[in-house]
Amino acid sequence: QVQLVESGGGLVQAGTSLRLSCTTSGLTSSPYVMAWFQQIPGKERVLVGSVNRGGVSRISLDSVKGRFSVSRESGENTVYLQMHKLKFEDTATYVCAASMRGTNWGYDYWGQGTQVTVSA
Repeated sequence: QVQLVESGGGLVQAGTSLRLSCTTSGLTSSPYVMAWFQQIPGKERVLVGSVNRGGVSRISLDSVKGRFSVSRESGENTVYLQMHKLKFEDTATYVCAASMRGTNWGYDYWGQGTQVTVSA
C-alpha cells in the first residue's frame, strides 16, 4: 500500500526551471530521509540530493550543485526537487525514494519516476 508518486516532469527548454514533486501515501511513520535519484538509460542510478525529517537538505550530484535543491514542508507528505537553469545533460528520469531507518540502511521505498527532457 505504500506508494511514492512523482510528478512535474516534462519537456522544457534549456535555461528554464522545473519543480518535481514526490507524494507519499501508506507510510506508517515519517521517513528519516527522502531522496531524489537520477536515472539515465544505460547508466547507473545516481543520488541527486536528499532531505531529512528535520528539513535539512543536501545536493550530492556535483553536476547540479547550485542549480537544484531538495526541500520539504513540515506537515506535508510531499518533497520537492527544484531545478533551475536546466541543461540538456539534465535529461533523465528522476526517481523519488524513502529511507525509513536512515541512509546507512539504504532506501526502503521507490517511486516509478518522472521524465525530464530538456531541449538544447
